[in-house]
Amino acid sequence: MAIKQLSVFIENRTGRLEKVTETLKDNGINITSMSLADTSEYGLLRMIVSNPTEGKRVLKEAGFSAMLTDVLAVKLPNKIGMLHELLKVLDDVNIEYMYALATNENASMVIKISDINKGMQFLSKHGFELVEEETAYTINNLTS
Repeated sequence: MAIKQLSVFIENRTGRLEKVTETLKDNGINITSMSLADTSEYGLLRMIVSNPTEGKRVLKEAGFSAMLTDVLAVKLPNKIGMLHELLKVLDDVNIEYMYALATNENASMVIKISDINKGMQFLSKHGFELVEEETAYTINNLTS
């Protein structure tokens, strides 16, 4: 099953990343995983959050360009070579990017691929388990 990733374009300017996290915090949205990449003019923040639809809405209201993307979150046992095994299985689909997802028992990778359905079939055929939406959005969800 695919999960929703929240992506936000951020100007490379002091305080903009903090404003994103403040907006999410003020609206009760937890970040369970994130990746930040930059160019000279802007950054691209990719996140798995507790409520992706609401996250997109509140960030847009705050003036950010935000969008939702389908990605896969794949559980990986904490063993040498498991990332290689995962990549070998997905050899027939284009991996656009990936980053780690914090989990309680295993490592997990968030992967954006060119064909989500084909990727899910390959992963299932080779015994890989996907992280369910409810788990991905609530991992390590601590309340204050």
